[in-house]
Amino acid sequence: HAALSRRYVLCEVISEDPRCRQCIEDRVLGLAVRDAITRVHGDYGLACCSISFTVKYLNAYTGTVLLRCRKDSYRLLCSALPFVRHLESRGQRYPCSLNTLHVGGTIRTCQKFLIQYNRTQLLRMLQNCTNEEERQCIQKSLLSCSLTEEQSESGDEEDDDGTE
Repeated sequence: HAALSRRYVLCEVISEDPRCRQCIEDRVLGLAVRDAITRVHGDYGLACCSISFTVKYLNAYTGTVLLRCRKDSYRLLCSALPFVRHLESRGQRYPCSLNTLHVGGTIRTCQKFLIQYNRTQLLRMLQNCTNEEERQCIQKSLLSCSLTEEQSESGDEEDDDGTE
């Protein structure tokens, strides 16, 4: 199990089309990433990346995606991600791109990064607030970020069981 070193790639789905959020699903995203890997690195690259590759977590509401792959193939995976140009679902194509936020050795390091990233984004939004109601709403979200961070400290690290 220890020999199966993995990398977790934290990304965000960016799209101008609000309908794109509706098709952010494990299967759709996995296919789009595999397609990009094949276009950039061919069948060999796809074979290297496919071992242990999985969509570990996704949140369609925030567009956050966590991909898992083997440590020795994460560079192949990351170099193909900018070539994801759309998500395809039910015969519809929704233009989008994947922005890589962080690459970590554990899910926990990615969670910690995401909490900090979200706080930074919220602080940026707070500076651009136009009214008091909006300001209070963002401040409330900021407080929940720090609470989430404390909760994750005591939580157990999600380990993979090594089954593929």
